[in-house]
Amino acid sequence: MSEDELILESEGEEELFEHHHFVADRGQEVVRIDKFLIDRLPNTSRNKIQVAARNGNILVNKKPVKPNYKVKPADEISLVLPYPVKNLELIPQDIPLEIIYEDESLVVLNKQAGIVVHPGYGNYSGTLVNALIYHFENLPALPSDYFGRPGLVHRLDKNTTGIMVVAKTENALNHLANQFFERTTYRRYNAIVWGDLANDEGTITGNVGRSLKNRKVMDVFPDGEHGKHAVTHYKVLKRYGYVTLVECRLETGRTHQIRVHFKHIGHPLFNDNEYGGDKILKGTIFSKYKTFIENCFAILPRQALHAKSLGFTHPVNGEWLQFESELPDDMVQVLDKWERYAASSTNEIN
Repeated sequence: MSEDELILESEGEEELFEHHHFVADRGQEVVRIDKFLIDRLPNTSRNKIQVAARNGNILVNKKPVKPNYKVKPADEISLVLPYPVKNLELIPQDIPLEIIYEDESLVVLNKQAGIVVHPGYGNYSGTLVNALIYHFENLPALPSDYFGRPGLVHRLDKNTTGIMVVAKTENALNHLANQFFERTTYRRYNAIVWGDLANDEGTITGNVGRSLKNRKVMDVFPDGEHGKHAVTHYKVLKRYGYVTLVECRLETGRTHQIRVHFKHIGHPLFNDNEYGGDKILKGTIFSKYKTFIENCFAILPRQALHAKSLGFTHPVNGEWLQFESELPDDMVQVLDKWERYAASSTNEIN
């Protein structure tokens, strides 16, 4: 993996799981499915395969099976597994966390801006994972099947704020990974985008993949050329003339998806320096307006994106959990300024 890919991976949104698909030969002997998969996934333990099966992550002919299922000729087998831990030294660090909910299986937190989720090239410390390891090591009691590091099933960009869930057991990790893969979770984001969107609701569709010109960012490609299928649904929450507050629902979870999709339709996120939103894209040429925008950028020195809502099924008791996070103070302050600006009949900044 290149350095550029590692940088991008450390700040991506894409879920941290992988999908395997196998078709048993027509001459396949009858064998337990855990044995069948271990033979084809040599770096995966029998225990991980069995945990995956118990959580419904192993499908044969599109139906969940148990670890003792006997594979038959021509069976179609699919498997979802969390990605293995990268070979990095994980150092516990006392970094403040805003924990919203925690039990023996998982923790839900409100991520702050400026924090990379997990160590990678250029970010070996000071990450959310470093903070989580410190937190877990200082708990009064740890689950007996604690497996060495917090389990990530999704990510937020370094400068994106909001709700995240982290697994504390391997069972929870597999169960949550399957929910994200099957898109049964509930996720809503709030974003401030440049411009006045033509419609109150809409859908952005376009393959998302690494830019062919700059590997540190993503781009949108026509179907079948590059990248992975990506769909973003949006709804206008409030219009301020030159910017718009929108709610986004991800049908897929590609790296930088919301940011690159809105750039693709000509409405980059406000102050998104990687996708062109850190310039004055809409508005007047007056110096007061330029000063107003510069003040907004100073208050909100990042892309205006917040993961506001997250819902999922608890991996142990099956209860539906849903969490909300208020907009962070920097986005609130900027929206207040735009509220005053939009309300001013002369469009003069106070």
